[in-house]
Amino acid sequence: MRILITFSILLFLLTSCRNQAINNEDNSVNWSIFRGNPALTGQTNVSLPDNPVLLWTFQSGSNTRSSPIVYNQVAYWSDRRGRVFGVNINGEQVFDFNMNTATDATSMIHNGVLYIGRIDGFLYAICLEKQDVLWTFEADGQIMASPNRMIFDGQDAIIIGSFDNYLYVINSKTGEEITRFESGFHINGAVAQSNNILVYGGCDGWIRVIDASSGRQTDSLDVDMYIPASPAMIGNFVYIADHSGNVFELRLDRGRIASHRKIFEPRDGNRRHTSVPAVTDNKVFIVSDDRHVYAINRNDGSIVWSYLLKGDTGESSPVVANDRLLVYTRDGIVTILDVQTGRLIWEYDIGEQIFASPAVINGHFYVLTFRGNLFAFGNR
Repeated sequence: MRILITFSILLFLLTSCRNQAINNEDNSVNWSIFRGNPALTGQTNVSLPDNPVLLWTFQSGSNTRSSPIVYNQVAYWSDRRGRVFGVNINGEQVFDFNMNTATDATSMIHNGVLYIGRIDGFLYAICLEKQDVLWTFEADGQIMASPNRMIFDGQDAIIIGSFDNYLYVINSKTGEEITRFESGFHINGAVAQSNNILVYGGCDGWIRVIDASSGRQTDSLDVDMYIPASPAMIGNFVYIADHSGNVFELRLDRGRIASHRKIFEPRDGNRRHTSVPAVTDNKVFIVSDDRHVYAINRNDGSIVWSYLLKGDTGESSPVVANDRLLVYTRDGIVTILDVQTGRLIWEYDIGEQIFASPAVINGHFYVLTFRGNLFAFGNR
């Protein structure tokens, strides 16, 4: 009888979350995953404000290392103590959930459920409507990256890496493990997925490729330097940076690495790189530790333009919104550049450190600072 009651409660929670979900691919009101889409391209067709103004600021009062995501025009993020905030487009707090455990990871939302990893190795699935935990999954190492999602072997799955050296594939509805893949060391970055293929890098310096149709690892590549960041995928191409600042392009063919090349190399050997490239049909945009943002031609690897940012770069990754590039520096400078020419369009000094990457919906973009202050910019 107890089992039947438990099953009924779980079914009710899952159904209620599913019924209240909106179209999760409507990027005019959603930026529901780190980098904006499962391929982690950091690219969207929605437009930034023509003349951005600061609409409001929400002060959470607690530090964060996560990036904001947006679901149904509500921005979500977690502070470093595990408290999850949700603030609507008018700057009003509408969601508050406390996991009471240290958290640095960025969350993901799918079908009304927020998925977020914690430093103690637990992955939480939280129903937004009920503000209740649907299930938890325990890894043996801390989770630092954002989850991703896909259909894996016929099941709706959450994909997440851990510092226990495993990449986990988890049933999104039950929290049960579908399968796992072993890495040689920690997995710090998120996993990118496109065309039923998963790609991720590890702190052992290997890039790994998994075919979700067969459920098997199909290829790998050693780049001789650990990879703390996430890849970006577009079509059959993958772009990923190692910690020393080198950026690699991989061309995939039926789940295997058909070719690879280095398309960017830092000017000296003392550079660090932790951000993710932004990718469009013809360009790759890279924020380097030399304080420049580079636009690279995807066809021949040439540098189309570069721009010297006002402030030291850090973990924040650039975003392409239609014809403009949005870049944050660690020192708190927000910059908008013309995608084609690199011309400066707009600049703003937040006055606080920024580690988070941008979140963009139609006519709005969000800046989350290390102090936990969320800045919303839009049209006047």
